[in-house]
Amino acid sequence: MAKISRSPTTPHADTSQQLGNLLVRRKLITAEQLSRALREQRESGGRLGEVLVRLQILDDQTLGTVLAEHLAMDYVELNDPEGIDARVARALPESIAKRFCLIALREENGKLVTAMADPLDVVAIDTVMLKMQRPIRPVIGSAGAIRRAIEMVYHGSDVEERQLRDLVAVENDTAVDPEDHVTVEERAEAETGGEEAANQAPVIRFVDLLLRQAVKNRASDIHLEPQSDSTAARVRVDGLLREVVPPPKKMHAAVVARIKILAQMNIAERRLPQDGRLRIKASGREIDVRVSTLPTIYGEKVVLRILDATAVTHDLNRLGIEPTALLQLKSMLARPHGILIVTGPTGSGKSTTLYAALNYLRNPAVNITTVEDPVEYRLAGINQIQVKPEIGLDFARCLRAILRQDPDIILIGEIRDKETVEIAIKASLTGHLVLSTFHTNDAPSTISRLTYMGIERYLLSSTLNLIVAQRLVRRVCEACKEPVDVPEDTLRRLKVNRADAAGVVFYRGKGCPACGKTGYHGRMPIFEFLAVDEDIAERITAGQSEAQLRDAARRRGYADLLESGVRAVFQGLTTADEVIRVASMGEG
Repeated sequence: MAKISRSPTTPHADTSQQLGNLLVRRKLITAEQLSRALREQRESGGRLGEVLVRLQILDDQTLGTVLAEHLAMDYVELNDPEGIDARVARALPESIAKRFCLIALREENGKLVTAMADPLDVVAIDTVMLKMQRPIRPVIGSAGAIRRAIEMVYHGSDVEERQLRDLVAVENDTAVDPEDHVTVEERAEAETGGEEAANQAPVIRFVDLLLRQAVKNRASDIHLEPQSDSTAARVRVDGLLREVVPPPKKMHAAVVARIKILAQMNIAERRLPQDGRLRIKASGREIDVRVSTLPTIYGEKVVLRILDATAVTHDLNRLGIEPTALLQLKSMLARPHGILIVTGPTGSGKSTTLYAALNYLRNPAVNITTVEDPVEYRLAGINQIQVKPEIGLDFARCLRAILRQDPDIILIGEIRDKETVEIAIKASLTGHLVLSTFHTNDAPSTISRLTYMGIERYLLSSTLNLIVAQRLVRRVCEACKEPVDVPEDTLRRLKVNRADAAGVVFYRGKGCPACGKTGYHGRMPIFEFLAVDEDIAERITAGQSEAQLRDAARRRGYADLLESGVRAVFQGLTTADEVIRVASMGEG
């Protein structure tokens, strides 16, 4: 249940000056900060608390607790979603909840207990009372906690999951009895997934609910895998797969056919892999879904890649890059020519980083062209090309054509062969900025791999500007994170001395409904930079090993993936175990 602390009764005082004086007396802000905030409030309007949070003088949780004392009201910590009656909360339209930053918690003694970031907003109180047709009892919550609760209540996947379970239960209860009078044609239609079976109401409903649940779970992929006597359904959330409600085995072929119809694929072809694309509307927004089918011994496996543009940020300043590294990246992007490579395994966020770089570079004065396989996100003002190997339109052919199109900046979706690298080098030498991705463990090993592909070292040293290796680590859930003691063995694996960790608070996620009991919610990148300056260029030309290049980069102040992860741990953004799990993949 949501934890409510009863504050002592004090006289009501709703003036900004009185609240400010209380904050100063509690030594939460200084008199100078209060004067600055009051000046800002007079100029911009709004509440003093809003100004203090906006100026980052005070965090919204501390503000909430002090405001509760100031107004003699209750303060609620929304750290346990089970303390919110979802039925009551959802009766209030989401638009009202978001507009006024409030959420209905439950009914109590004929009143609607409502958590509010600003309990003095009479317009908000009147709006809720009018809509819900009952009086409300305001309690105070931090703005951040209320926003997280709104997301969980209105966009949580529990509704879809319950509906999926009910649907599957009904379908299992209505399984075909062998003694029923079913024609051979009807049974074949159901088992092979013909068009008629794909258009049945339960199949349509299952696919719709599965997609909506995946979007609300923030899933990046959906896997439907046929087994000998069942079907497995899993979604990838924050990089890891978790099981969801599967369709009955008898529905699998029809579900696959339904997905194929939506993706404009050939439903009659079940022997060969196919690719398609569809668009759905979920949570009030349009979302692209990439579909891939693969024949297995038990039927067709389907993987749906969810390309939710609102779930990722294409703002370079919000990727989570440390300020000094961000400045370095921007300076490299400002160069008129050269090659910038982002490297890492599949699913490490390379494309997101490059799209953010393109957004940063996008300008009417420059011609930006990309060649990708596939084009994941559409970017306005940029020429994006989808390669089609089946008609001979591969990376190399596209790049040769692009060079005749007067480009300034070229993005190559992935470096796959020597010919592509050679064209990228040629483009760089002729005055173009080239961005691309590559698959290696870390930044120095990129040099070795390119050399192994047959590229001369002197060409690499003269064209490479920057190599960025990256991984994604899961963020610790803010709703359930708690301090934890880290054993010596863990510190050794992080390469951290106990003295260096003195005063650092390590966290772990306890697990709650908001994070699906995992302890993590969302992901953030960690980076390793290798800027090819004059010294590094000379070392590349001289044929120095990966280890020597890595040592040279460390001496120049560039952190490796593990060090970048440790900094995130020290900031309380992720856990030690998560950094060890992810960053160790790039060691060696």
